[in-house]
Amino acid sequence: MRHPEAEADLAQLLRTGPFHLALRAALAVRGLPLQRVRHHLAHRGITVGVTSLCYWQQGARRPQRPESLKAVRALEELLELPGGSLIRLLDGPAAGGGGSGAGAERGEVVRPAARSYRALVEASGVVEELIAGLGLPADGGLHTVGHHERVRIGAGRQLVGRDSLHVLRAHRDGVDRYVAIHHGDPGCDPERVEVRAGDNCRTGRVRWHRETGVVVAELLFDARLRAGDTYALGYAFEDGTGGQSAEYVRGFSFAGGQYVLQVGFHEDALPVRCRRFAQASAGAPRGARGELTLSGRHRTVHFVEQGVRPGILGIDWDWE
Repeated sequence: MRHPEAEADLAQLLRTGPFHLALRAALAVRGLPLQRVRHHLAHRGITVGVTSLCYWQQGARRPQRPESLKAVRALEELLELPGGSLIRLLDGPAAGGGGSGAGAERGEVVRPAARSYRALVEASGVVEELIAGLGLPADGGLHTVGHHERVRIGAGRQLVGRDSLHVLRAHRDGVDRYVAIHHGDPGCDPERVEVRAGDNCRTGRVRWHRETGVVVAELLFDARLRAGDTYALGYAFEDGTGGQSAEYVRGFSFAGGQYVLQVGFHEDALPVRCRRFAQASAGAPRGARGELTLSGRHRTVHFVEQGVRPGILGIDWDWE
């Protein structure tokens, strides 16, 4: 069954790009899982792994080698697209986000499609100033492959803390640190927020801004990464200094990767309703809303987002 709106979005992306979003939209419209795509290509004598196809549609890599370009032309036919419509998009800027280099297949990693942090977070000016004060570039040379984040809400309905298991990929050489950002709820005292480094990192410099409750923390790696390297680290922010919490949001500057958000509530502070949502930017209306059911014994809700797009994802809840 064809969906006119999805077809219209696909037609637009085929005109404007970027390549990875056009490919992702075409796969969704045709309803073809990557395993079936790989199978169809193999029948045509073209060998492409599911992992490569996944990276292509996430914007983490771009097809560049002759065999890969042959696969893209076959994809146009398989997905019933106009001839040359996908190949043409590979001639433009890498991944649509001012990417660098020729792509992972030539020893470099294309920076995924990006959106400025200022478009995502209301306190972005403060964040940019704090990062600049550390002498670091706004683009740290890393993008997310996978991020599992667990938020803890206490008995007083406050954000007690949050834990992250974060897998990152370098899109340039020489990266040896990640800047983690925490934005406390109204009333937060950022000077009292504790940064806890876990697996594969140690805490470097920490800066905060009292009026907005923003904390930025430098997490230092045990190795200097090359473009294409992945790195897994664990870290946490212990807060508990703010007022009543009603939501948790996270902004994504780069496309691609998986994000899992889990919110756990104290047994003495259970919400009556929880919802997930998405936003294009901090000032945009919230869409893609969906009710989340609180698990009984563990008192948690969660969602999983595959192939994150630049923008904002979060969970909000009602106490009454």
